[in-house]
Amino acid sequence: MVYRFKLVSDEKDNFSREIEIDSEANFLQLRNAILDSVGYSKDELDSFFLCDDEWQKEEEITLEDMDTSSDKDTWLMETTPLYEMIEEEGQKLIFVFDYMTERSFFMEMKEAIPGRNLAEPICTLKQGTAPAQHVDIQEFERAIDDKMAKEFDLTDDFYDDGQYNEEDVQDFNLLD
Repeated sequence: MVYRFKLVSDEKDNFSREIEIDSEANFLQLRNAILDSVGYSKDELDSFFLCDDEWQKEEEITLEDMDTSSDKDTWLMETTPLYEMIEEEGQKLIFVFDYMTERSFFMEMKEAIPGRNLAEPICTLKQGTAPAQHVDIQEFERAIDDKMAKEFDLTDDFYDDGQYNEEDVQDFNLLD
């Protein structure tokens, strides 16, 4: 069986990739196919996270064993086949490719294609340019601050000009 994954980024609106990969492949092969499709180097730590329908992270599949003394299972990319964690179409995943800034790709398993096998994963759709693999941390923080300022429009006075206006209050007269 072949799985078809779609990847998007919250940094680039016009970016997407589609990767087809055999269900028997492991997460390391999926990782490498993603990194190849966007032109990133493979010398960084990264992880996959299985997500619920609201993109909340659940299970993590890591590149290397971090030797955590947790009671949770440790899933490694190299030893975890896709079919073991991906159970149905619509499964959401996050691929964190930059741990310092939590930058990631949002993924969904769009289609399971029975009766087909692939020896190697293939990128079947390349749209737009991927975000840069690395960003300057100070530049990244400034961009977040700018985005927050615009989103909350911190330049406006929350309480208007502070002047009492009789007409504004008349609409809310609850005693009539």
